[in-house]
Amino acid sequence: MSVTHFPAGAGSSAVGTPLTKVTMPALAEMKRQGTTIAALTAYDYPTSRLADEAGIDLILVGDSLAMVVLGYENTLSITMDEMLHHTRAVARAVRRAFLVADMPYGSYHASSRDAVRNAVRLIKEAGAQAVKIEGGSSRARLVQRLTDAEIPVVGHIGLTPQSVHSMGGYHVQGRSLEAFDRLLADARALEDAGAIAIVLEGIPRELAATITAQSGVPTIGIGAGPECDGQILVFHDLFNLTFSPTAKFSHQYADGAAFFAGALAQYRDDVATHRFPSDAESYHLPRRVMAELEAAQPRARKA
Repeated sequence: MSVTHFPAGAGSSAVGTPLTKVTMPALAEMKRQGTTIAALTAYDYPTSRLADEAGIDLILVGDSLAMVVLGYENTLSITMDEMLHHTRAVARAVRRAFLVADMPYGSYHASSRDAVRNAVRLIKEAGAQAVKIEGGSSRARLVQRLTDAEIPVVGHIGLTPQSVHSMGGYHVQGRSLEAFDRLLADARALEDAGAIAIVLEGIPRELAATITAQSGVPTIGIGAGPECDGQILVFHDLFNLTFSPTAKFSHQYADGAAFFAGALAQYRDDVATHRFPSDAESYHLPRRVMAELEAAQPRARKA
């Protein structure tokens, strides 16, 4: 397995042992050894740092940040500048995990020249180790072009959110024999073109298992069943911070919304009732300065 040791002080685990950087060869080795890849989306410094220190293997700066962080209706509105901004923030936090950045809608659709230029920016300027693009066989030539430019590419097939309009909404894909075969061909085309991993989203478990068994590169599932080589969830789904119903495949591990709401209500009440700030949260003048200040005050005139 290919790993990079950080120098002293650059990062360590909870028990103080040196961190080992997850690399592209390391992900491939995890598939060969049957070690499941734990992946997570994250979009800023604090959440990415928590994910990285928890031992998450792969962190994706997904274009889902459009909806869960920036409040857009779908992922199509996110810009290249916004993706660069958030990827930089995540890169500053990550020490161990393999960092992947989504290429936003429109950044690779017009021409391969635009795609290479934008992908290079995500790697060079923002610090990503790989980029992710949506689409199957129709993207194979582009994956090959990016790979030739020494840009690692993660593919994404099945339910591809950037195709929401052409798909007529967010629907499970691959439920017919024709669609089953088409997605198998898509996965094969991406691998042949040089993709280092493939995200399988919103497809039947049986199809994902078949693709995983036939693929030489890791598959990362989201709504694709447990047979994938890895699993990924959206950070905000994991903590109930999306303010909307979640998909069937999401699993809430903690109620962050309730936690934050309770703390905010307590803060509001403490401010209103002058319980905060207390003397413990206040600064004081040094005793010497207080004495000088009191001595300088004019004496009260005797009645």
